[in-house]
This record gives sequence, structure tokens and C-alpha cells, in this order.
Amino acid sequence: GNIYWTDHGFNLIEVAWLNGSFRYVVISQGLDQPRSIAVHPEKGYLFWTEWGQSPCIGRAHLDGSEKVVLVSLGIAWPNGISIDYEENKLYWCDARTDKIERIDLESGGNREIVLSGSNVDMFSVAVFGAYIYWSDR
Repeated sequence: GNIYWTDHGFNLIEVAWLNGSFRYVVISQGLDQPRSIAVHPEKGYLFWTEWGQSPCIGRAHLDGSEKVVLVSLGIAWPNGISIDYEENKLYWCDARTDKIERIDLESGGNREIVLSGSNVDMFSVAVFGAYIYWSDR
């Protein structure tokens, strides 16, 4: 098994084996302030949220190839990100817009607002079965 993480200081996404060996940089180009990542091993996808000059939700293969931006409009401070493996949906929360939204993880289409609050400052989101969990500050 592998573990993936973002390095905010160097604006990288890295991977290593669970024991810490074979560490290497998966994505180093085009990242400004990566925040959170989610991995879909079965489909071979890596997703991330980006807070930088151009906030977005991105997707690439697990080796960092074929990067695409799935969401770039109507997004400000995307924090947590989570995959609904049963419904093939990608969820994220935005600390500025105070929303949890979702899209189809393959196409990036069918964008929906799942939850909208005010002054919630959403920090993380997780999806399991029919339930959505989130934390705020």
C-alpha cells in the first residue's frame, strides 16, 4: 500500500510506501497551495483541492499524469475532499462559500450543492454510505 500527502511548504504532492520507503514526488508543477487529497485506488485517481491564486479541484492518475481541473468556477477556499465510492461522486467543502458540493468524479459534471450554511467555516468532509460528516472551526 501507498500513502499520499501534500507538502504545503514546497507545493508538492508526494507518495511513499506505508513504511516510508520509495518516497517520490507525484505532482510538482502547477500547484500553488494544495490543501487536501483523496485517492481512488480502484480507478487509479488522485484528487486534490487547491487554495492558491486559482482555486480549484484537480484530478490526475496516481502517478501524476493526465492532470485535469474539474472545478475552477464558484470556488474560493476548498478544504476537505472525499469520495463516495458507491455513487462515484466527489465531495468537497469550501470555507469561504460555506458549502459542501459534489460532482461526478469521472466527468466533473452534475455539480450540486449538498449543504449550504452561513458562517460555518467548513474544514473537512467525509462521506460514508448515506451520511455526510463535516467539521468546522
